[in-house]
Amino acid sequence: MDKFIISFFLLILISYPSTGQVEGPIRISDNQRYFQNPDGTPFFWMADTAWELFHRTTREEAKYYLETRAMQGFNVVQAVALAELDGLNTPNSYGNTPFLSLNPFEYNEKYWEYIDEIIDLAEEKGIHIALLPTWGDKLFKNTWGEGPEIFNEKNAYQFGNWLGKRLANKKNLIWVIGGDRNPRKDSNDKEIWNLMAKGIKDTAKPDNPILMTFHPQPNWPAGSSTWFHEERWLDFNMQQTGHCPNQPTFRIIEHDYQLLPLKPTLDGEPLYEEHPNCFNAKELGYSNPDDIRRIMYWNVFAGAAGQTYGCHAVWQMFTLERKPINGPLKPWQVSLDLPMANQVKHLKKLMLSQSYFTRIPDFSIVLDQQEDDENFVIATRDLNHTFLMVYFPTGKSVNLDLSSFSEIMQAKWFDPRTGVSFDYSGTPLRNENKRINPPSSGKGNDWVLVVSRQ
Repeated sequence: MDKFIISFFLLILISYPSTGQVEGPIRISDNQRYFQNPDGTPFFWMADTAWELFHRTTREEAKYYLETRAMQGFNVVQAVALAELDGLNTPNSYGNTPFLSLNPFEYNEKYWEYIDEIIDLAEEKGIHIALLPTWGDKLFKNTWGEGPEIFNEKNAYQFGNWLGKRLANKKNLIWVIGGDRNPRKDSNDKEIWNLMAKGIKDTAKPDNPILMTFHPQPNWPAGSSTWFHEERWLDFNMQQTGHCPNQPTFRIIEHDYQLLPLKPTLDGEPLYEEHPNCFNAKELGYSNPDDIRRIMYWNVFAGAAGQTYGCHAVWQMFTLERKPINGPLKPWQVSLDLPMANQVKHLKKLMLSQSYFTRIPDFSIVLDQQEDDENFVIATRDLNHTFLMVYFPTGKSVNLDLSSFSEIMQAKWFDPRTGVSFDYSGTPLRNENKRINPPSSGKGNDWVLVVSRQ
């Protein structure tokens, strides 16, 4: 059955036109909050998680994956060079492992050529690759991970420098140090990550500056900023808010947003689609689109420079012939078409529909006392009060402070499930306090009120 599914999807593979052009590595906006393209236009980070992309795909499968994600509106794919799932010993789809020898490192050129090829293919499709040089279990395994542990203070710089030189000319690359491991207390972990980052940064070309961040484990109320915020190599912060549906993820974004020096921040690993909630499918079931969508909108409205999506079957490139990790429900080819994978484009379109670089979070817009639960209503607006967006995750009625906005305002309801907008039908909004009742309420009935000057 699994072979039939794979053959079916490859038979219907067609060459979609590119959905976007990569002009060069993304950059930090002038206000240090967001990303932009080299020409200065906004870049809203909308990433997919495909950790095993280089390790578990053929060329044809990688092409199908990238074309599908590009058509769905993704512009970043997060993937790992030295993969999590026994990436040093289990060969890739062409029988190659990363190294011919580990002591000292002797690189297998055929393995790395395939990574080069897929990065270039992603560029053709308008997709940036957020590349982790290694998964964190190659530094230390903790309570899980295949390892082996190969990185230390003697070779981390060398590996980073070798890989940095190899990829220094790529136009669609973003570096991500780390890999689901936080530096341990009373260890040299932080120094090893710093050395690997320095090895890469020392290869940087002034005319092709590639951004860099760090992928942590969940570490409330902060992630990468806990250890590396003031490091010069860390261009923006990344969080992992984890795989439980009941966390107020906007608080972790709020934490980083308030730090100095100013740096963009985003959630690089939230609750995945069709993932066991809190890794406990038996008692808590699997994630659903409602929870995933709420996390995404919360984070972005709290000031994130974008959002990462993940699907539990896709990150591991699961097929029926492979050992499942934590109970994926479908083969990855089928899972590419899950509901939230087709809804993320609505968030990106919404955020790019208004003045982008002047957007700020504003928790004071909602006047009601709120609990940090799934009903939490959150607002974002323009610095000059030219627009306001309010996200209602469950359609809860709240009082809004509209006193600082124009006397004449246009208001629309935006449906995050479909991307459809329609006119607000209540009493006309004025520059005063106003109680707002969304079109429907209850779990899964989330709405965005978009208010702008006429």
